[in-house]
Amino acid sequence: MSIPTTAGQAGKASRLLDASDSIWRQSARQLGKNKLAVAGFAFMVFMFLICFIGPLFSPYADGKINPAMMHQPPSAKHWLGTDLLGRDVLTRLLQAGRISLTVGLASMALSMTIGTVLGVISGYYRGVMDQMIMRIADLLFTIPGLPILFIMGALMSDWKVPTDYRLYLVMLMLSVIGWPGVARLVRSQILTLREREYIHAADVLGLSDRRKLFRHLLPNVFPLLIVIATLSIGGAILSESALSFFGLGVMPPTPTWGNMIDAANNVIDFEKRPWLWIPPGLAIFLTVIAINIFGDGLRDVLDPKQNTSR
Repeated sequence: MSIPTTAGQAGKASRLLDASDSIWRQSARQLGKNKLAVAGFAFMVFMFLICFIGPLFSPYADGKINPAMMHQPPSAKHWLGTDLLGRDVLTRLLQAGRISLTVGLASMALSMTIGTVLGVISGYYRGVMDQMIMRIADLLFTIPGLPILFIMGALMSDWKVPTDYRLYLVMLMLSVIGWPGVARLVRSQILTLREREYIHAADVLGLSDRRKLFRHLLPNVFPLLIVIATLSIGGAILSESALSFFGLGVMPPTPTWGNMIDAANNVIDFEKRPWLWIPPGLAIFLTVIAINIFGDGLRDVLDPKQNTSR
């Protein structure tokens, strides 16, 4: 009797895997029909490739100062001109994109990890842990995120944190203000899912908490996490750019889109040298717009509430 039972379990598992694969394939097909979302994804891929690979082929990647080439307008040799130190603006733009995109991805991953773990603990176990986690989240919600970043950035400047470590501290700062929203959303989903019949059946069968969390609850929260993660990258890039623009984030000579705009914040550069501030401003604008468009498309496909409302 054990052989048929094992075969039946294997067949059931195979059907579940096939159903899961078909759901993801169906979602991918629906996403492919959204031309705006596809365009946003294509632009995201293009920005990642050109920012991470492009500087490898540039003869100006070393960033050497050349006083003889200061403030040169765009030309065949320097497609986007040069800055106040004679460095190639296009190469620095791509290097800055590498830093800004890395900050956005890393802070998103850290905030998603912290928020998901705390949200699952809060929603599943409830009780004292739920109260403690939610009160900390409420405390962070009462203070606007940008002032917190400015205070932390000012403290880094006062403490004279080395430039090499400021990048990692900026990632940590962005994740600190980003995890409460993730934790609240995950907690609300867990509270809803744990009242479903299959979770009650799992309780009756005596399944461990680990199996219920990783086999039944988290897979149902995963589509929501994908949407939140995609949309949070754009917010992290904007926050990092704002910090760097005000001189509180990543400091020169490490380039970011924010501190490139900050380097051209005088009237003469604004009026006579637009090649210094327009390219990084456009890069921020187009990248964040593309990420948000792609995130909206993912939400339309993966969020059950969106599908139900339609």
